[in-house]
Amino acid sequence: MSLTREDVEKIAWLARLEIADDEMSGFVTTLSNIIEFVEQLSAAPTDDVIPMAHPLDMSQRLRADEVTETDERDRFQGNAPAVEAGLYLVPRVIE
Repeated sequence: MSLTREDVEKIAWLARLEIADDEMSGFVTTLSNIIEFVEQLSAAPTDDVIPMAHPLDMSQRLRADEVTETDERDRFQGNAPAVEAGLYLVPRVIE
């Protein structure tokens, strides 16, 4: 399937794109090539292809889900000019 100039003009109108007249033939050719490529992909036989979640047949090593950092919130908030209920208070920026 190839697109016509009118097809591309309609697509451009729907997408609210302005395409110059001298660029129109290039867009018609490029979009037609894309549609033809998608048609080729759609025609590929995929009935015997097993769906997979990952292209590699390997498992990923993960570290243990453990907290390794120490809780230093009290120390950091001790340096803050104003703290209330564990939250930093900052000056109002927008009135």
